[in-house]
Amino acid sequence: MIADLRVRAWRGGGQRIALVPTMRALQDGHLSLVTLGRANADRVVATLFVNPTQFGAGEDLAAYPRSEARDAALLEGVGCSLLFAPPVDEMCPPASPPGSGPRG
Repeated sequence: MIADLRVRAWRGGGQRIALVPTMRALQDGHLSLVTLGRANADRVVATLFVNPTQFGAGEDLAAYPRSEARDAALLEGVGCSLLFAPPVDEMCPPASPPGSGPRG
């Protein structure tokens, strides 16, 4: 993945990296964390990921606000170096059947 290669290159070059994990729907508090990260590290990586496993029965995952383009623009405006916004299936892949793994 390109993001992984970029972060590896930064780390290999001795750069410090700050991480600001979010669940999207950015507000001033998130942006202040990116600004703080820029003051204390060479690069800032922000994540945008709504984790479906954090929602219980009766909580409306579909109604959670999402605007990746807006959030990306806000992050760029405060100097975020890299945005990581993975799809759900990358972060929460379906479970493998028992016995199908490398030790199966």
